[in-house]
Amino acid sequence: MTTVGVAIAIPEPWAGQLQQSRASFGDRQAEAIPTHITLVPPTCVGSGLDEVKEHLEKAASSFAPFPLRLRGTATFWPTSPVVFIALSQGISACELLAEAVRRGPLDQQLSFPFHPHVTVAHDVDRDALEQAYESLKDFEAAFVVHRFQLFVHGDDEVWRSLRSFELTGRPADRLTG
Repeated sequence: MTTVGVAIAIPEPWAGQLQQSRASFGDRQAEAIPTHITLVPPTCVGSGLDEVKEHLEKAASSFAPFPLRLRGTATFWPTSPVVFIALSQGISACELLAEAVRRGPLDQQLSFPFHPHVTVAHDVDRDALEQAYESLKDFEAAFVVHRFQLFVHGDDEVWRSLRSFELTGRPADRLTG
């Protein structure tokens, strides 16, 4: 079985900054997980990797690049011991993209409602969660999302990008209708 995930990779320099911060909070997964916004959580696909790639190519072709802004911290506490960087722009585009990629061979029921975010502390003690929340509360980054990634979980427990899928759709014509 192959375990895959689909995500928007955060570009540099922010990816490295957030990954270093995550490691500094004692998050043991910081070095194994690239900085990202999850679209499809870890999913076993068996031998259907070619089908998954075809599906993701089709999904990517129906979306245009979109602006995204990360701003400040939030938390899922007490439901889950997670501090994350919130999105202040691009939320609905991420929701629509996630819905599209979670169809076909990646169709699944989520354990929690989809909420696009960038995890910066997970499964750390309360003090580390508070440190993450406070130290990154003024974090801000803005960029255009041009692609998403198919990640594969390796035997060494590290997530690696297998392939990028470029968003090649056309923006909606907002002047008609």
